[in-house]
Amino acid sequence: MTGTPTADIEQLHREALAALRRRDYRRTHACCIAILEAEPRFADAWFLLGMIAADHGNVGKGAELVERAIFLGARAEYHAQLGRCFVALQRPRDALDEARRALAIGPENALSFDTVGVVLSRVGAHDEAIAPFREAVRLDAGKPAYWYNLGASLQFIGGFKEAADAYRRAIMLDPGHFRARSSLAQVEAPDEVAAEEIRARLDAGPQEVDAELHLCHALARHYEERGQWPEALRLLARGKRRKRADLGYRFESDQALFDAATETLDAWQDAPGHDSPEPIFIVGMPRTGTTLVERIVSSHPEVFPAGELTHFALALKRAVGSASNLVLDPETLRGAAASDPATVGRAYVESTRPRTGHTPRFIDKMPLNFFYAALIRRALPRARIICLRRNALDTCLSNYRQLFATGFSYYNYAYALEDTARYFVGFDRLVQSFAQALGEGFMEVHYERVVENLEREARRLLVFCGLDWHPAVLDFHANQAPVATASSVQVRQPVYASSVGRWRRLEEELAPARRILEQAGISLGE
Repeated sequence: MTGTPTADIEQLHREALAALRRRDYRRTHACCIAILEAEPRFADAWFLLGMIAADHGNVGKGAELVERAIFLGARAEYHAQLGRCFVALQRPRDALDEARRALAIGPENALSFDTVGVVLSRVGAHDEAIAPFREAVRLDAGKPAYWYNLGASLQFIGGFKEAADAYRRAIMLDPGHFRARSSLAQVEAPDEVAAEEIRARLDAGPQEVDAELHLCHALARHYEERGQWPEALRLLARGKRRKRADLGYRFESDQALFDAATETLDAWQDAPGHDSPEPIFIVGMPRTGTTLVERIVSSHPEVFPAGELTHFALALKRAVGSASNLVLDPETLRGAAASDPATVGRAYVESTRPRTGHTPRFIDKMPLNFFYAALIRRALPRARIICLRRNALDTCLSNYRQLFATGFSYYNYAYALEDTARYFVGFDRLVQSFAQALGEGFMEVHYERVVENLEREARRLLVFCGLDWHPAVLDFHANQAPVATASSVQVRQPVYASSVGRWRRLEEELAPARRILEQAGISLGE
């Protein structure tokens, strides 16, 4: 097609764009190839080929093709989509750089602004995501997904009223937007009118599995607010039962992780790690006070809250080179012994840049890092690891009540109370072995003690982290840093004790979980 007139190339380009919008990938590909045969430097053809590759799961190839497009003619849309590819490739630092480059150039449409916002939120820069999300809804107010994304980031930075309004706009545009309904319930319990709408949807006939799960969680929040706890738990069971069956989850998969993590105590015992004193890891089962403790410590002016990072897991996975497609798995944990701890520790710290490095310390609050505690202790011997503990039954109930990200398999235990209790037993035994073996760099903190005496526990935390006393840590609820966890609402309030002993409201319903805990010798703190 050499010598194809410019008008013909432009027509092919229009056809390619139209075909991609209707997901006619064959036609898009054919048009792009025809364009490139005539004009190999036509940047948008390379870009569209990159989108085809990414949409078909070949994200690495997609990124390569988009980078070629950027070389030929940088546009904000290209950088935004490259950032999206880097998120999928678990390259958060590169993704952040691309999102910022896109903003510097200036996105041309609502989709590009929304894509930039999504990339920023996925790498933890929730405060930076607000502006592009606002611009997306300004340019196209008819897309429920744009309003939902804006609502989520507003919730994370504490803008609860605006978040609720954004979620409501998403629901108004798409009454079947079940994620918006469950998210709205987190910041504002459904009133009777909203509850009746959700009931009607649940009663209308079989729902898609995830839709039923989200709707049941939203309606359960309505009953909890009214003190009708058994009814709330029945709704959760309804939604979670189908999801668990759909996943085919078995606790044995998590037991294998606990067994492999216990074996990491023997890894790297005589090898030097990376000398950085910056990281403070806050770990533990979810819903045990990890976010509360993060807010307390990060209210110190020398500490930056970096969020829930997967960076240590990724640094270890890359060092081990295990073949599985999971980041956290027994193969990777057992393979750690053959890698170099200093390399892993250095790669971890460097991967957190440029968001970290501007304060002497930073917090990584990924709860699941408790599996890596022994490896963290040796890869980063000057780091500090704070492990949260909470009453066993309160922990099980709180995990069961939480709607975790449905695409994140590591919390699949929370779809059944009995599985949650078994998981707690595995966690308890693992943490006991770590506490005995890891020495002064590992500290257990009990949620109930923090609630009982905030200042005493805050002082203890700062001493452990090597930080001088600062009164701001007692006003943690005034901390303006984003919170992208299930506790985003609660930690913007002063400390309260109403969730201590919550399990007593549901003693009969929790009996099966209680039996599992008692058989394992777990103290219930009565």
